[in-house]
Amino acid sequence: MIRLQNVSYSYEGCEALRTINLDISRGESVAFIGPNGSGKSTLLKLLNGIVLADTGSYVFDGKSVTRASLRDQTFARTFHKTIGFLFQNPEVQLFCPSVEEEVAFGPRQMGCTEEVIAERSEDCLKLLGIAHLAQRPPWHLSSGEKRKVAFASVLALNPDVLVLDEPMNSLDPKTKHFIKDVILSLIAAGKTILCSTHDFAYVEGLFIRGIVISSDHAIVRDDDYQKILADSAFLASQNIL
Repeated sequence: MIRLQNVSYSYEGCEALRTINLDISRGESVAFIGPNGSGKSTLLKLLNGIVLADTGSYVFDGKSVTRASLRDQTFARTFHKTIGFLFQNPEVQLFCPSVEEEVAFGPRQMGCTEEVIAERSEDCLKLLGIAHLAQRPPWHLSSGEKRKVAFASVLALNPDVLVLDEPMNSLDPKTKHFIKDVILSLIAAGKTILCSTHDFAYVEGLFIRGIVISSDHAIVRDDDYQKILADSAFLASQNIL
């Protein structure tokens, strides 16, 4: 479903990703692991078309993701319906005057009927346990509540692929367990889950595959997730432990 070939990317001359080769099949649950600054967030943004590779190619569901293809409204709409991104900082993606409007925003932009918008919004608010917050302004909420609202806004588009950038970041243990249960339900429903994480204790049992990105911004290991976690010497050598 996803293929990156020889992808490299730099921010203003500073290397962020180096010669990334990656194949991900539909329905996989994949954890991206690496030290801070390794390029995990950049890679997830690239997968969502937020940034574009300097070199190499990105093919999503058989179609090339390029600057030109993303200018095509039909392709861009289908692409952004199919793959959803939860930012590490939920405040980046919250801007509507109420939680209810926040969750409805994506489906409305994609041209869904008001009936479909109402149904999806209600389902996602219930799934994330935030129906009681529907009329609240997002900026008045706690960090955990903001994370749930941002997650609901992504799920409202019903994407096949969910890209999650440190979804447990800055959350209390109860909320981390809650988010884990939501992700487990999405995996059970057949969604493809791609997630960067440092929070190994709270994501136990979520991922089948682990991809390690080094401080040199390259993939240095692609393996069974549990095998990677068990290899403490390797994790220490990569400055992950």
